[in-house]
Amino acid sequence: MSASTLPNATLTAAYEAMTPGSAALAAKARGLMPSGLAHDSRHMDPYPIYVDRALGPVKWDVDGNRYVDYFGGHGALILGHNNPTVMAAIHAALERGTHFGACHEQEVRWAELITQMVPSAERARFTSSGTEATLMALRLARAYTGRSKLVRFRGHFHGWHDHMTSGQSNHYDGTATSGVVNGIADSVLLCDPNDVDGITRLFNDHKDIAAVILEPTGASFGKMPILPSFLTLLRDLTKQAGTVLIFDEIVTGFRVSPGGAQAALGITPDMTTLAKIMAGGLPGGVVVGRKDIMDWLDFKVTKAAGQEKISHQGTFNANPISAAAGIAALEIIAATDACARANAFGETIRTKMNEVLEEEKVKWAVHGSYSGFHVYTNSDGADIVPSAFDAVPFIAKMLNKPRGEGVSGQLRVGMLVNGVDMNSGPSAWISAMHGPEEMATTVEAFRTTIRALKREGMVS
Repeated sequence: MSASTLPNATLTAAYEAMTPGSAALAAKARGLMPSGLAHDSRHMDPYPIYVDRALGPVKWDVDGNRYVDYFGGHGALILGHNNPTVMAAIHAALERGTHFGACHEQEVRWAELITQMVPSAERARFTSSGTEATLMALRLARAYTGRSKLVRFRGHFHGWHDHMTSGQSNHYDGTATSGVVNGIADSVLLCDPNDVDGITRLFNDHKDIAAVILEPTGASFGKMPILPSFLTLLRDLTKQAGTVLIFDEIVTGFRVSPGGAQAALGITPDMTTLAKIMAGGLPGGVVVGRKDIMDWLDFKVTKAAGQEKISHQGTFNANPISAAAGIAALEIIAATDACARANAFGETIRTKMNEVLEEEKVKWAVHGSYSGFHVYTNSDGADIVPSAFDAVPFIAKMLNKPRGEGVSGQLRVGMLVNGVDMNSGPSAWISAMHGPEEMATTVEAFRTTIRALKREGMVS
């Protein structure tokens, strides 16, 4: 089923016609879970697809529709779905047991790989998710510095715990979001991305900044880019102030390069948070960093120093199945050109999609870096040239636009109708398994969707 099989139907009607099984599951889910969802980013109108299976760069929904997949396990699957080496490691680990309630050899090898690959990783502490990793990183920074304040950047996502909610998708003034107490929000200082004067002023006005955290390629994997010169300034400011610089590489880690964005950019933070790819597509996270900071988790070191050790539990920390998957994935990434292949695909597809926009005379832009792309739908009608688009001046406009609504939401519906799944950005995470066939399908789906949106009066 595609838009071409229903030439007189709207994109939404075509989508509903091809996904009755997903519609039925969504209706049932809404009676069981808020909005019928387990994750906010899966929200879409009229309802999301329900996936049955996946392989390499593609997946199939419960109605048998096949999609080129750019959701990629929320960015976790740079090796694609069901990588045979990773799956073999998972099956072998399952035969030994799912949870030992004890230390095991796999966690040692997992930590060894991470500390070998990531420049800032002198020590590692495993968690069950990226949110837990950023929470632990903040706690460590406060203990190490004896300070209370955290600097974050508007639009940057660091999980859903209390210190990370304001300023990500709303409350850009820093006020507390629903369910968060004012005192926590008061300890967070927000700054605009790439704002040299703003970040300099914060350091001049506040001498109690424990940490600065950011996504090193910019919010949403470079949708709102951070300039490398700004990262250099941050590194200098934090060193001068004795503030801990934290790179949130939960998306970029082992994706931008085997050593993450920090290796590619040549800027080493004090601490790094990782998840997604590092667990091979299974649940898992880790916080890594300088030994003197990570020592606040060490029984012997803190006792000798007379310090109160930071307590840290977690039933599924370094779970043996996740460890097996993570080891297999990281060994492949370290030994092959997987990151480079995904990055090269990203560069080419951004160019080809912008060619479509220019041929169709649509003043949108497809932009991004490394193994991702983002579609800027230019709702304000700026006079932009797709192939020459610079996203940095448009960051403020991106902050104030809800994801997955209006024409962006219809773009995603149209891409699904034409066999491509993107996230609600609308954005994409590319795997090393995406190749010429997926490239051709994506470019044609984009062209067909743009033309359908023109017919529906959503694009001029």
